[in-house]
Amino acid sequence: MTSSYLIIATFAMAAVTFITRAIPALIPRKLLDKPWLHRLNESLPLSVMVLLILSSLSYQGLSFSDNLASPQVHLLLAQLGALAMVLLIYHFSKQLLVSMVVGIATINALLWVFSQLLI
Repeated sequence: MTSSYLIIATFAMAAVTFITRAIPALIPRKLLDKPWLHRLNESLPLSVMVLLILSSLSYQGLSFSDNLASPQVHLLLAQLGALAMVLLIYHFSKQLLVSMVVGIATINALLWVFSQLLI
């Protein structure tokens, strides 16, 4: 069951990637020069990255009885802080790779700061 799911998911991702790469070659150039399409093209990578990050936030193990010293709360706060930093850096630089590197550095720095608060 698991291996068939993995194979189907891999082929589905390959098909979606192929289709999204082939569509611009099939659409007339006149339609591709629309301003709204350029704005969508600029914001799409960041939108996908934000959705992936939001879907991976670790809030499942949290409850209202957890205090701010809880490691689960620290992880969630570090993830939200890194997401905010990624959005801020991308807004100013428009460089996806730079914002991703800053986000990784931010989450690690925040986790380190929170771990120092527990000592």
